[in-house]
Amino acid sequence: MAFGPSMKSVLAAGLATGVLALVACSQAPDSAGSANEVATRLGALKLENGYPTKETADKLYDEMDFQRATQAYIWALPAVGFKALYDAQAKTLGVKNGEILLYQDLKDKAGMLTPNITTLYAFSFWDLARDGPLVVEVPAGATAGGVLDIWQQPITDMGQTGPDKGAGGKYLILPPGGEALNPAGYRVVRSPTNQVWFGTRGLDPDKAVAEATVRKHKIYAWANRAAPGETRYATVAGRPWTSAQPDTLEYWRLLAELYANEPVAPRDRTMFGMLEPLGIQPGKPFSPDARQTKILTEAAKVGELMSRTVAFDKRFAGATVYPDKHWEYAVMFELDQETPNKDRVQFDQRGSWFYEAIGMSVGMQGRVLGFGQVYLESSKDKAGAWLDGGKTYKIRVDPAPPVKQFWSITLYDNVTRGPLVTPQGAADISSRKPDLVKNADGSVDVTFGPVRPEGAANWIQTTPGKGWFAYFRFYGPTEAYFAKSWQLNDFEQVTK
Repeated sequence: MAFGPSMKSVLAAGLATGVLALVACSQAPDSAGSANEVATRLGALKLENGYPTKETADKLYDEMDFQRATQAYIWALPAVGFKALYDAQAKTLGVKNGEILLYQDLKDKAGMLTPNITTLYAFSFWDLARDGPLVVEVPAGATAGGVLDIWQQPITDMGQTGPDKGAGGKYLILPPGGEALNPAGYRVVRSPTNQVWFGTRGLDPDKAVAEATVRKHKIYAWANRAAPGETRYATVAGRPWTSAQPDTLEYWRLLAELYANEPVAPRDRTMFGMLEPLGIQPGKPFSPDARQTKILTEAAKVGELMSRTVAFDKRFAGATVYPDKHWEYAVMFELDQETPNKDRVQFDQRGSWFYEAIGMSVGMQGRVLGFGQVYLESSKDKAGAWLDGGKTYKIRVDPAPPVKQFWSITLYDNVTRGPLVTPQGAADISSRKPDLVKNADGSVDVTFGPVRPEGAANWIQTTPGKGWFAYFRFYGPTEAYFAKSWQLNDFEQVTK
């Protein structure tokens, strides 16, 4: 196509205008570049020819470190929960590695995150780097437990939900790296961390039988297998203790101590890289300066509140169990804490659980028909309001709950996440309760409130001025649970 002289003049003029406009645009100051001041949520940030002033740089670094630390708080919840429990057993209760501590009743479990009140617990710790491979001898019988790494990822289940299926057997836990062992007669697994935790529970309805069975577990070093000696059992005996993750500088000290002699998993390297400017490096002493201390202390406070929000006001998909009800799945992550297709870590999902609880296993995921446990939680009533210790509520557990073993409702303090303890004792009721009152059709009505209403046969006391949340546990869930043909009702406020 040919253009005449007049058309060429027009095109030339237009091209010149475009070039001038482009040059003008390239020289114009933009809001994040050569402007002298940028308005942000942090206030006005001042620049000098595009460079941050000393005041701006200091402010931005402080904010970067604070933001990183708040997210690191949520990230580290399972690891710090492990370390806090270890310190409680070793330092407060004086239990050594390889000794098994029994948690028998409410007083024993008062310092624990969301324990059940019905069954006996038994916990022990072991350092594979210091003490070598670990042997756990599991007895036959009604127990369920396993061994976990420092991120509370199960290395193996044991007992009813483990490969022994309740028949018992010997397990050999190997350290990360090192010699490969495959002796006959052992189930051999390798831990990704040096420090590991053994935990189990006795499930027999007869408490004496449950404890006798649990006490048959043996723990000892592989090197001592020819003459392992007796496994020592200790009891809490009602001594006060706590293992809740702190919201102070102590949180970061626990994390640093835990990683004094641990390998760092590839997925955690980025987070440790971001924590380095705050004085937290694996294998190095934790000695923060004044600036780091201030930021870490404030970040622990905010991080704890963020974790509380993630736990009780979940925003991730699929948390609600039944349409138009307020029961949620407490466990919403895979055993390795990654999505099934391995494209991301389930960051908030695992944070939600480990803010509230300790431990994880195949059985605790609530996916095994007839075995293991299901954990449903609720912090809101039927109207969607937070559960309030000063108000009265009721719930009906419909007939034929879908369990092979038993069900229970346990209330927890929403700040400490420990058992709600009142003058009545444990805020707990279960189908194993000897004096549980049932309706003619087999349903059970339970009332919750500070004062027992007239005619309330099954009543759990609450405390005015305190929020609470509940776990409903299905032990040995049956098909009706998975099919949702049986559904759990909401808490309904009782109006006077």
